[in-house]
Amino acid sequence: MAQEIKPSEEQLAYANLLDWGMKLGLIAIVITFLIYVFGILPPYIPVEELPRYWKLNVHQYLEATEIQSGWTWLKLISKGDFLNFLPIAFLAALTILCYIRILPIYFKKKDTLYGFLCLLQILILLLAASGLLKVGAH
Repeated sequence: MAQEIKPSEEQLAYANLLDWGMKLGLIAIVITFLIYVFGILPPYIPVEELPRYWKLNVHQYLEATEIQSGWTWLKLISKGDFLNFLPIAFLAALTILCYIRILPIYFKKKDTLYGFLCLLQILILLLAASGLLKVGAH
């Protein structure tokens, strides 16, 4: 008879947080989209002006709209079209939150190697998300 394989404590903790975070993020995306669609908050770029920007590449678009790249979208969070970025950023950060959640479990179990690798992963993801690294043509 085959032995039943059960998920570990850290696997369950990661999966549970990811499940709740994904559901929360999805609800937030729907809410912020409705806020945008119904004009509850005014957009930075009026909807009727959008077609004029569709033909532009990203660099031309940013220049034409006077928007800066990176985390500067946070300054425009009160605009309906930029409010949508908030749940997307939350979903992007969810992996980091999941790793933070399981980090103490590894150290509690004295699983130092996985704890160190988990901590290293958290630091790398935070550094990548910070925008401090400028790589490529951006």
